Amino acid sequence: MPKFQGSLKDNRGNAVKQIVTADSVKEARDSWRQKGFVILEIKEVAGGFDFEKFSLSLKKVTVKDKAIFSRQLGTLVNAGVSMVRGLGVLTDQCSNPRLKVALKEVSTDVQEGTNFSDALRKHPACFDRLYCAMVQAGETGGVLDDVLNRLAKLLEDQARLQNQIKSAMTYPVTVSILAVLIFVGMCKFIIPVFSSVFSQLGGNLPVFTQILVNISNFLNSPAFFLLPIGIVAFFAAYGAFYKTPAGKLYMDGVFLKLPLFGDLVRKTAVARFARTFGALSRAGVPILTSLEITGDTSGNQVITNALDVARQAVKEGGQIAPAIEKEEVFPVMAIQMISIGEETGELDKMLMKVADFYENEVEEAVKALTSIMEPLMIMVLGGMVGSILVGMYLPIFSIMDLIK
Repeated sequence: MPKFQGSLKDNRGNAVKQIVTADSVKEARDSWRQKGFVILEIKEVAGGFDFEKFSLSLKKVTVKDKAIFSRQLGTLVNAGVSMVRGLGVLTDQCSNPRLKVALKEVSTDVQEGTNFSDALRKHPACFDRLYCAMVQAGETGGVLDDVLNRLAKLLEDQARLQNQIKSAMTYPVTVSILAVLIFVGMCKFIIPVFSSVFSQLGGNLPVFTQILVNISNFLNSPAFFLLPIGIVAFFAAYGAFYKTPAGKLYMDGVFLKLPLFGDLVRKTAVARFARTFGALSRAGVPILTSLEITGDTSGNQVITNALDVARQAVKEGGQIAPAIEKEEVFPVMAIQMISIGEETGELDKMLMKVADFYENEVEEAVKALTSIMEPLMIMVLGGMVGSILVGMYLPIFSIMDLIK
């Protein structure tokens, strides 16, 4: 538990300092007030390694967790339950420990007079800019319950889209790992047995068999441990490169051009953009702010740059559709729908239709990709195992001659 140091005054007016262990600043403040102290300042004391805090930081607040919280809080607010009471109920019921801690602090801040959206902004790991902006728009317009329900629908759609993509990738990833493990296992334990037999008989091995024997020798040598180190170093270098602005822009551009997967990445990004931008527009968030937030949450730097161009065009009195069309990132159909929405004044409705269309496209693309990947991965698995069997049986044709 965290520790707090307080600069206090006792009943005689003497200045004292005390340290107390508490779950939150509010709990520490209440503890000192009950003892009759006047509180001048409270600050958290930095201690040693806090295992509880470290384990809590490993927990992740999922899209589903936020969707459930939004739906429940929207229902409570619509029923006339006060914000403080509603937050208290949902905090007690929350099953995610990290979100529960954040909600406790949000509830404390709201009790002390802080706006709900401002209290949420103190926890960016749980509530991103999109969430806070929509909540702020709901507070300003007096339609917080409606906005929370829209947020829940938006997050539920995002969770469904993520689950579709994850389910499509589960099979090929599993089969790939299985194929590599089988190949390494056969090279490490089976090929050496045959290799010793071949060496005793003498003669030259076929080229393909010799390659497999060389792989086996490498896997059984001390140099094999350099392989996992090299793989870790490669991914570490890739992560460092991707964190740079130029690296992220380059790799995100590559992802959009990948065969099979590139089209899926593009459609997923367009669906996310349309759904997010439409939800922000409906909530009453200013269009420039909406474009900025949508760009930050797009997940692809190429699309983020296109939306920055659109935001600059709108700032100068232009329209969104012509600006993003010049970047040649968005599909023609999406640009046409956005253009119609701008001309008719129903941009949010058009964006929602674009989101529905491309989410269906993603679903169909995922199904098609899965149907293609299944036989392909079976061929890869069979090919890796079969190559070892072929490599082992090729020398048999020359063994008979060696025996004679």
